[in-house]
Amino acid sequence: MSQSPNPLLGWVVQRSDIVNVGYDLRRPECILAEPDGTLWTADARGGVMRIDPTGEQTLIAQQTGRNEDAIGAASTSELVLGATLPNGLAFDRNGDIIIANFGTDAIELMTRGGRSRTLYDRIDGKPLGKANFVLTDSKGRIWFTVTTRQVPWTRSINERTADGYVGIIDEQGIRIVADGFVGTNEIRFDANEEWLYVVETNARRISRLRAAPDGSLNDREIYGPGDLGGFPDGFAFDSYGNIWITLILNEKLIALTPEGDVLTLLDDGVPEALTAYEKHYAQATTTPELMGACRGTIAPMMASVTFGGPDLKTVYLGSLAGNTLASFRSPVAGLPLSHWHKK
Repeated sequence: MSQSPNPLLGWVVQRSDIVNVGYDLRRPECILAEPDGTLWTADARGGVMRIDPTGEQTLIAQQTGRNEDAIGAASTSELVLGATLPNGLAFDRNGDIIIANFGTDAIELMTRGGRSRTLYDRIDGKPLGKANFVLTDSKGRIWFTVTTRQVPWTRSINERTADGYVGIIDEQGIRIVADGFVGTNEIRFDANEEWLYVVETNARRISRLRAAPDGSLNDREIYGPGDLGGFPDGFAFDSYGNIWITLILNEKLIALTPEGDVLTLLDDGVPEALTAYEKHYAQATTTPELMGACRGTIAPMMASVTFGGPDLKTVYLGSLAGNTLASFRSPVAGLPLSHWHKK
């Protein structure tokens, strides 16, 4: 990573520079960007929305035989407890889409035409749990997270349950490679795939583990502050080494610098609602309704951050309650994901 001055020092997102991309989206929690400008977003109707560089949209629904009703103005409960909730997305080596489905509790594979099948919904003879996120590495392996096995999963927020885990799918099958996380959410590798970074939403921190060639993870440690001052959800590296992090409910976009400093890049929070939520969080009495009251206006229930555009300097924000994607230009390029340079 560069030793030149950090391009984020003194920089913030100007609201006047934000451009909305897409329309009538449903729970666009995760966003995949391709070099040609195509975007793919998770969609609560079951599947993904493809947004072409021209702005044309195509809903690609999963062809599974299920009868899924289109979600209109969904309640917060439906957004977190729905029957099918495509959540994390990743491309496999063939360009098909791997889906962590937070509703069906499964890791699924969908072609770009919509044909879908379940890869795994059990592990070690037990239900998988709340599948949250998927990531592919340079070897084509699939890494995934499960937030909790609590039913309903929202119990894990109030109980601070440390039953989240990270798993891997490779030529050996599926297995757990690290567990004991408090609300496992997104995961990312650094530029050299030396460390795997793990969001622990309910612990309000990011941990990291050293990755071995065989897929084992070791040397777990907290990266940065033990409390990020909010509830981290999604994150992405930029080319300088900063980690851009969405704080859901706080409705903030922050950056964690290589030196461990926290920079606020965008604040769309609702102070009164957040104060009420924090009070109930401390008392272990949170509810979906309290969560919903915290939603901002730019990317309501701000959940993820993705770099795109040909130069990887266009930032897109995913959300649970939004119907469009907030986008803006960054002074620094994002770190390309494993699919970026594939033809």
